[in-house]
Amino acid sequence: MDTEGEIVLLASILIAVVAVEHLYILILEMFLWTQPRTRKTFGISAELAHNTRALAANQGLYNGFLAAGLIWSLLHPDSDTGRQIAFFFLGCVLVAALYGGATAKRSIWVMQGIPALAALFALLWL
Repeated sequence: MDTEGEIVLLASILIAVVAVEHLYILILEMFLWTQPRTRKTFGISAELAHNTRALAANQGLYNGFLAAGLIWSLLHPDSDTGRQIAFFFLGCVLVAALYGGATAKRSIWVMQGIPALAALFALLWL
């Protein structure tokens, strides 16, 4: 495999990782929000989880949209268009990670921001 092919593969893998991460967040926020493991992950009490179920489900839906856009970028038949789609959705993920890390939990910068940034850098190499 040539260097460009390796970079394309790396970018695709990184984009897929970010998409899977956001599908996982969708599942946590939409379906498992009140479960003990999810509450521990987000550092919230059972009462707060119960009271914020609808808000969390809404957030989960938005994470699903991010994942869908990233998957769309990987499956688009025109690679140039797919790359542009990936740039847009990775940019959205990065902005959300920056905001979430600044306002909610700093670990969001690492857990969501770094993978999105790595995928963006891989796309820039293409």
